[in-house]
Amino acid sequence: MRIPDLPTRNRWSAWAGGLLCATLIANAHAGAQKEEALADSVRGALAAAIADNRPVRPAFASGSERLGYLKWLGEMSRRLEARIPEPQVRVELIETVYYESKRAGLEPSLVLGLVQVESNFRKYAISSADARGLMQVMPFWVRSIGDGDTRKLFHLQSNLRYGCTILRHYLDRENGDLFLALGRYNGSRGRPEYPNAVLAAWKRWQYSEATVTIAGDPDPAAVTPAPVRRAVPPESPARNPFSPQRLANPS
Repeated sequence: MRIPDLPTRNRWSAWAGGLLCATLIANAHAGAQKEEALADSVRGALAAAIADNRPVRPAFASGSERLGYLKWLGEMSRRLEARIPEPQVRVELIETVYYESKRAGLEPSLVLGLVQVESNFRKYAISSADARGLMQVMPFWVRSIGDGDTRKLFHLQSNLRYGCTILRHYLDRENGDLFLALGRYNGSRGRPEYPNAVLAAWKRWQYSEATVTIAGDPDPAAVTPAPVRRAVPPESPARNPFSPQRLANPS
């Protein structure tokens, strides 16, 4: 087969790159989320939430809570296996979804449903509106309440931190109205298609979850709609009880 000349090969490379980009865009559901003016106090609170770099360190009030969470984690991993075959990648994603959602006062199953609709669990998804990553966060958020480095939107925990913080912000703005908050998140406030899609996906991820809080979490009244019961720190806080190695040998 004849090797194309350089201009032809360049055109082929451009076409292939465009096809890849189009594929990523086609697999992202995000709409044109609107950039809105934020009061200084709101901007400061959101920026502080984003900048909090404490490690993922769940804490349990009892051994039964820990066991219940491990069962939940195993079930979520089983449900996600078809989309993410690699066990370690899958478990890390679920752990981080749990941590970031609880931290923002959201249900992990809701966030999993939103991620499914937004990106179908594709870490590097890009929408036609330039929303990025698992939760399809618009780059203007990084410039507004972050450090301006939009590459972080393809980082697992950073993307989930932004997405959960933004959804919590919209819920607060809409006085707890999830339908309107989801519409605002998607840039389609008042229209039913997107909220209905997320609510349908949410049902697929629901499970009887254990009551778990995050060790050292901020004042619950500031980030959750209701007080959160503090849990006793784990016996060995230096070890992550949710690591794949600990899951394989929970004793």
